[in-house]
Amino acid sequence: MNIGKSFSYPFEDDDWISKLFLGTIVSLIPILNFAWTGYTVDIVRNVIDGVTLPMPEWSDFGDKFVKGFFIWAAGFIYALPALIIGCLPIGLLVIPASIEGSNTSETFFSIFAGVGIVFACLIVLYSLALSFYFPAVFINFAKKGTFGSCFEIGEIIKIVSKNTSKYLTAWLVSIVGAIVVGIVVALISIVLGLIPCIGWVLMWLISALSSVYLFAIYAHLFGQVAAAEATSVAITESDV
Repeated sequence: MNIGKSFSYPFEDDDWISKLFLGTIVSLIPILNFAWTGYTVDIVRNVIDGVTLPMPEWSDFGDKFVKGFFIWAAGFIYALPALIIGCLPIGLLVIPASIEGSNTSETFFSIFAGVGIVFACLIVLYSLALSFYFPAVFINFAKKGTFGSCFEIGEIIKIVSKNTSKYLTAWLVSIVGAIVVGIVVALISIVLGLIPCIGWVLMWLISALSSVYLFAIYAHLFGQVAAAEATSVAITESDV
């Protein structure tokens, strides 16, 4: 894993300003921002293919949009269990609200409050597990490009198991990187927030640009994992 490369590679491209700026603009527009997600899929693909400058051109916008939509749809489907668990306590609260008698009602509210805490813990655990699992979905989709590839559970698990140390490193670095960049952006935002109008606009743009940059880091890190997996498969096949 070349961690430093994941942070520096965007700036090695002569057109990095226009590519990141366009990515920032696209990412800020609802629905259209699917194209930015598709752009990061192309970054993963370029890293797998060993392209010297992995930042793609902003051509084939429609293709990027479709890829991004597929990733979003897959993420939504995988997130459904957490969404359902999150909605259950709201529905359960109707029961004590419909029961007459303050003591009984308070008892049920206490019970369902406890159930709500349990459900909240389940959502956190599931979300954490999904954050670890989903990059492998991203990789499998980048390699195959079909919506069905997002749900090839066996293949997705293999991506994690064959390169566990690299995969875990990429996951942890992406989290730490997000925290560090988030802190830096927060400090800058505090200063810019003191400047009316112009400062607020700059604060908004820097926040959006930092998000785009973090996704570019994320894509490169897991692109390296995918490249390592492809190399290991090639070596295994050559030995056979």
